[in-house]
Amino acid sequence: MEVQIQETVTVHPATPPFSDDHILPLSHLDTDRNLNVIFRYLRVYVSNESKDADPFEVVVSSLSAALVRWYQFAGTLRRRAGDNRLELHCLAGGGVRVARAKVDCALSAVNYLDDPDEEFVEKLVPGPTIDEAMTRPFTLQITRFACGGWVMGTAVHHAMCDGMGATLFFNAMAEVARGEPFTVEPAWNRAALLGPRNPPRIDFPVDQFLSLDKDSVPYAHSGKPAAREFFEMKDEWLDRLKATLHQQSGSNYTTFEALGAFIWRASVKASKIPEDETVKFAYQTNIRRKVKPSLPFGYWGNGCVPMYVQLAAKDLTGQPLWKTAELINKSKFNTTDDYVRSFIDFQELHFQDGITPGNQVSGFTDWRHIGHATVDFGWGGPVTVFPLTRHLLGGVAPCYFLPYSAAGVGKKDGFKVLVYVDEEAMPAFKEEMEKLSGNELILS
Repeated sequence: MEVQIQETVTVHPATPPFSDDHILPLSHLDTDRNLNVIFRYLRVYVSNESKDADPFEVVVSSLSAALVRWYQFAGTLRRRAGDNRLELHCLAGGGVRVARAKVDCALSAVNYLDDPDEEFVEKLVPGPTIDEAMTRPFTLQITRFACGGWVMGTAVHHAMCDGMGATLFFNAMAEVARGEPFTVEPAWNRAALLGPRNPPRIDFPVDQFLSLDKDSVPYAHSGKPAAREFFEMKDEWLDRLKATLHQQSGSNYTTFEALGAFIWRASVKASKIPEDETVKFAYQTNIRRKVKPSLPFGYWGNGCVPMYVQLAAKDLTGQPLWKTAELINKSKFNTTDDYVRSFIDFQELHFQDGITPGNQVSGFTDWRHIGHATVDFGWGGPVTVFPLTRHLLGGVAPCYFLPYSAAGVGKKDGFKVLVYVDEEAMPAFKEEMEKLSGNELILS
């Protein structure tokens, strides 16, 4: 299963999108230090007998057409003199690198990348360094498999967009590929829509979750090797977990709240974090309709803010699980225009001071309904969407809630979770996770 890179091309806009070189400012959400990362993920497409076309040529052609309206993806990120914030330089002749590759096996031989080998899957997605991603913040790799199916690997600098923003662009490309007109008018104007107030002010105490440390380096590793593991989440187990929490608390919790609380506690217990150390549960929440005024539908920059739940490690592992689920539930009500504007103004006031969420951050994200699987270049939507990024929301131990591959063998209920923990903690973590599948759920 060797991945052979056949060629790499630079794709330019089909027609020049501008006449003068220019610089575009980013929003204060885009320039959050924790978003100075490369987000890497892939989409898997199966062969289609009615589609006799080369996916590489289809992607390159549709990308060239879409870049006329979304030309910023061909720009270059640079540090601004004075305050060191990122800004986007749009220069004539800019383009997007796309690699063509092939693999001499069928997608079925690798289970449609539903639970891929870690070393193999890394070769299906571009792997630029952070400096390379500044120069070319958006790169693609199209890998054709022997069965006719193919994989689109994406590497995008997170300052450019979040997952929803990237999906808007990919859907625009897919519309071109299907011979349809664009349905979304892309909106930029980031500094105005999500810039600081004048004067900046902190109406919501975001400093209770964020601290200042000029020496902090986002995603600095603990020095311990991390291990990756998939866990099956059957509907029956999740229903039992939520029913148990309801019985104990009298309240109902979502799957994200209940299972997130369970996994967070399990990882902290297994990692043997010192009792008095503060641990954080972090997730992103969409603020496109929360801010006033709402963001335009075509806004494709980062439109989410991080939300946090924090406790001392001993409190997290010692209190009933329903109390943790309740804290996650209540944190959602903080998603207001005041919170967003205060978060932005905090970035304005303290960017130079080194804003950090701390060292023990567990990032959680739910990809089951995010829209990644809607992108159809004429082969149908992707049967698998899979993330490779380990750096999430200031932490290096993310947890993804993922749907099973639509092409997987057999009917699977529920979904899967992809979790990273310290390698030495994995055996104890697995023991904690096994409690979910027991006939009698024990939450102690």
